[in-house]
Amino acid sequence: MEEKTRYSDQELEEFKAIIEEKLRLAKRDYDEMMNTLMNKNGNDVDDTSPTYKVLEEGSATQSKEELIQLASRQQKFIQGLEAAMIRIKNKTYGIDRITGKLIPKERLRAVPHATLSVESKQKRK
Repeated sequence: MEEKTRYSDQELEEFKAIIEEKLRLAKRDYDEMMNTLMNKNGNDVDDTSPTYKVLEEGSATQSKEELIQLASRQQKFIQGLEAAMIRIKNKTYGIDRITGKLIPKERLRAVPHATLSVESKQKRK
């Protein structure tokens, strides 16, 4: 039997649904992070308890930096998912960019924006 070179349209639809759901959740989480960073949530107690604010200053700075890192990572994740959607549209989704072979479905279900099989990824290290 001839080896498949790409996923069928039906299979691509399945991956598209997975990615759309992950994108929806990722964007929601990213928006929440950005709202927190910009203090748009309104439950700010900054001006009501100045002494508390002094004690919290150090940890607030640290958690803000952590949140910025998380938001940055989340943004990269969203970009990866959006790129995967383009590959689905172009019918090149799920093809290992090094070997040109299909990435196993299990890997794509776990990491839908993957462009390398586990094997190729390990060889690159």
